[in-house]
Amino acid sequence: MKKTIKKSWMIASALTIGMAVLTPLQAGATSVEPTNGVTVQIEQQITGTIKSFNGVGVGIKGRDGKNYYISFSKFSDEQVKQMRKNIVEGQEITAEGGVVEHFADFYTFEDYKKDLPKNVPNEELTKLEKMFSEVKKLEKEASKTKDKKEAEKKYEEFHKLWEEMFQITKPYILANWQPQPFNEYLEYYYEFSENNIVIAENDKKKLKDIYEEWVKLEKDGQEEKSKEKMKEFKKVLRPYLDELNPPETFEKYIEGVNLEISTEDLAKLKAIYEDIQKAERDENYELYNKLSMEFYDIISQFTIPPTFEEYMSEYMSLRYEIKVNKADNKRLKQLYEEILKLDKKEDSTKIDEKWEAFDNILEPYFEANKETLISASKLTINGQEYLPR
Repeated sequence: MKKTIKKSWMIASALTIGMAVLTPLQAGATSVEPTNGVTVQIEQQITGTIKSFNGVGVGIKGRDGKNYYISFSKFSDEQVKQMRKNIVEGQEITAEGGVVEHFADFYTFEDYKKDLPKNVPNEELTKLEKMFSEVKKLEKEASKTKDKKEAEKKYEEFHKLWEEMFQITKPYILANWQPQPFNEYLEYYYEFSENNIVIAENDKKKLKDIYEEWVKLEKDGQEEKSKEKMKEFKKVLRPYLDELNPPETFEKYIEGVNLEISTEDLAKLKAIYEDIQKAERDENYELYNKLSMEFYDIISQFTIPPTFEEYMSEYMSLRYEIKVNKADNKRLKQLYEEILKLDKKEDSTKIDEKWEAFDNILEPYFEANKETLISASKLTINGQEYLPR
């Protein structure tokens, strides 16, 4: 075996299984069908223990033994920020809310409409609502599609439609846009203040002039010119950004990797690493992604893959430690070890087939332990009650 399978890729593949949820909170619970077509349960109460937190919601193990994901989508950013102080693994939480079928359903057209300017005409809103429904449909279909190429195609359609929606709303957004004063913008977006990095007066004047030109171009809807102007802005700002948040050197990065890499490959990696940093600064994301793949392809040659037992321990911890029976566990171990023996480049098709067989064995376990998705309308954490604002 020349190269090992990336562990992160293996874990990511697990997260694509069993995303849609149809399980009711209680037997015989009543559901309603709103006008946007999303089926939502009538409000119910669930109490359980927090198992994970991803910044916008928590995974919990309910007192009834079932798994739930509680979304904070109805709460403000400020409220979520306050909640974080009380959210720790093992903490008890009580949630009231309704069940939704898919993660995409946490963000409704009403949520989307709240962020739009008030001067968007009704005929445009009607058009946007239809497009929004199509966006949600594509998102759900893409997440459930096992064929990677088909999923990518649907995600491309998804992004294209979002862009079309933005182009409809952009004139109204620009008409209502009140740009921040230069100093506020600098502090808000780049975390500069008089207490950390002092920008030279001539550079500060240059930045302010560029910023004001950028604002005019944005207001006029001159996208390409405004992008170029912002690149100019960031070029002047770059030395100060590097002073505020110094980029990690290759030597520091590779020290943390803790792998025995040949001198020749270290030299290759250092050159690619520095090119990656430059591509990121230049916002050349296509080149950035290409170089990142090259970098990790070299690194993966020296990575010792986890044992089957280690892999399954981490893999299953993402699914509330599902227990696999002995017969299935034996077959999974055999497939895993066969995958590690294959050459990643030469046997990529065989590897994909074996991972598919691996996932097919586990799918019934994931199906039986799916999370019920709850859109919370009231939360109680550590005795503190939260209601959406």
